[in-house]
Amino acid sequence: MDPLTISAASGLRSRMDSLDMLANNLANEAAGGYKVDREFYSLYVAPEAAGSVPDADTLPVIERPWTDFSQGELRSTGNPLDVAVSGKGFFTAAGPTGSLYTRNGSFRVSAAGQLVGAEGYALQKVGGGSVTIDPTRPVAIAADGTVSQDGNAVGQLAMADFSDPSVLTKRGHSYFQLADPSVQPVAASAYELRQGMIESSNATGAEGAARLVTVMRQFEMLRKAASLGDEMNRQAVEQVAKI
Repeated sequence: MDPLTISAASGLRSRMDSLDMLANNLANEAAGGYKVDREFYSLYVAPEAAGSVPDADTLPVIERPWTDFSQGELRSTGNPLDVAVSGKGFFTAAGPTGSLYTRNGSFRVSAAGQLVGAEGYALQKVGGGSVTIDPTRPVAIAADGTVSQDGNAVGQLAMADFSDPSVLTKRGHSYFQLADPSVQPVAASAYELRQGMIESSNATGAEGAARLVTVMRQFEMLRKAASLGDEMNRQAVEQVAKI
């Protein structure tokens, strides 16, 4: 293929990846604690050309998606088992393959009396173990994560933080897990918990719709460029055949 068609095809592929990412962000707009994904572009050079061909063609590709960990809006729900994090930090839950971290504070009480997250994973407390409460009695969750019933503390929610959140990879809609097991979290300190509130997704419908329109326009332009390259190739072949 000619350089025009190759570049257009590469651009179409990167736009398809962007569409998938945008669709996932929009689908999770209502998911509590969801963190939006964004794309990071790079230029691809064929391995056989790298370092040896001065004017080697470079093609745009999405090198990797990255997660925007900016805080979403805190909204009131009135549910005492909803808890929002204001500031930095993640709730810690016991996952099937290790610790999971989340900003989704939509909690409930399991049949065993454990405080669990949206997907049923038990929340961990400072010092280890899960937080167990009596579902028939009112529960109070302080700004530092201390869980109390009838004025008696039953545990403090373990809050984790990371100097570089990029070490986290997504697991499900609102959970994260460490990609490198050798990396260890630190105890969060710059946070305040708000009982009766939930952190909304930081994916906004207005931004997502605007970006979707932009990507679709780019996609159409690249499609026309690919068609133009195909037409030029066809005409070149016909001219050679006439000669």
